[in-house]
Amino acid sequence: MLTTRVTEGTTTFEVPVQDEESSFPAASGPVFYNTRMEMNRDATVLLVRALDLAGYLDTMGASGVRGLRVAHECGVPVTINDQSSRAEELIRRNADAIDPAIRVTRSDANALMSSERFDCIDLDPFGTPAPFVDAAARSARRYLFVTATDTAPLCGAHKKAGIRRYFSNPLNTEYHAEVGLRTLLGFVTRELVKYDRGLVPLFCFASHHFVRLHLGIREGAEAADRSLARMGFIHQCPACAYRDEQPGILPLHHVCPRCGVSLTPVGPLWLGAVCDPDLLGRMADLLPGTVLGTGKELFRLITLCREEHPSSSFYDYHRLAKSIRVSPPQIETFLGRIRGQGFAATRTHFAGTGVKTDAPLDVVLGLMQSG
Repeated sequence: MLTTRVTEGTTTFEVPVQDEESSFPAASGPVFYNTRMEMNRDATVLLVRALDLAGYLDTMGASGVRGLRVAHECGVPVTINDQSSRAEELIRRNADAIDPAIRVTRSDANALMSSERFDCIDLDPFGTPAPFVDAAARSARRYLFVTATDTAPLCGAHKKAGIRRYFSNPLNTEYHAEVGLRTLLGFVTRELVKYDRGLVPLFCFASHHFVRLHLGIREGAEAADRSLARMGFIHQCPACAYRDEQPGILPLHHVCPRCGVSLTPVGPLWLGAVCDPDLLGRMADLLPGTVLGTGKELFRLITLCREEHPSSSFYDYHRLAKSIRVSPPQIETFLGRIRGQGFAATRTHFAGTGVKTDAPLDVVLGLMQSG
């Protein structure tokens, strides 16, 4: 295997030299190293530094970079697994150079998680994590991290695939990135509550090509019930921007008060907050003293997520302006108008022109026209 040395954060390791035809993982084939996921890995390293982990499993190690960085930069006991013999060989070589205490295994991910328990499990598959969440829901003791790169099924662009994988009715809306995150979070919730376990979202976000969840796990039927109470639906009008939230595991029939047409239920999915502001504050405090290649991008993401209103959808205010044929004001001006009427209003990390607010749609549209 031809390799080259790469540094992320403060960790230097070997990765395979790949061309376009060899950049996909297989059981005994090429070993994958995705440079586009550096911010994803930086976020995890920073979060782990803010937590007190007793152990960490990098379930689908590939090149092993994520587990190698957690071991080297966070000082956490790490297991790195991959079912590929070529991946195992490379991971062992890197582990011996970085930290010989790193445990390296070659196993089917579900088999490993079904036979052992780990304080924190990180699922970062190529594509959907759906086939692995059940085993992770049983194996993870305190924390579960999940990446999904199949954003089209999650967001409703590939509707049938989204229904098959996540047992939810997604819809390709203007806030489709948030639909994808909340659909995945709702799916993980349903997998956990089967075992009388609940979750607390710690730092969940969507980027251009992936959704990332960092979750705390809580034990007991009461914790499961609290999580299940966060499940529900977004009812979206097919004719205008109106939408409404409905808690519960079964959709009720809703009619748009503006158009009189039946609303389309989106879900079941997670409703409410998807981040812990206090934890994000600790991460922001750690950031200046942490060497991260995407530190500036990550700081902006943390700031937006920390301030984000917990409503379950957002308005693209440029689209709203276009729908009523007015020029959109500056976003901070628009947010100020909404706050001036006594409502909450924030930007969102999901979209640069997104606005989250608890103001009714008619109020939002009226304020768009004012001034």
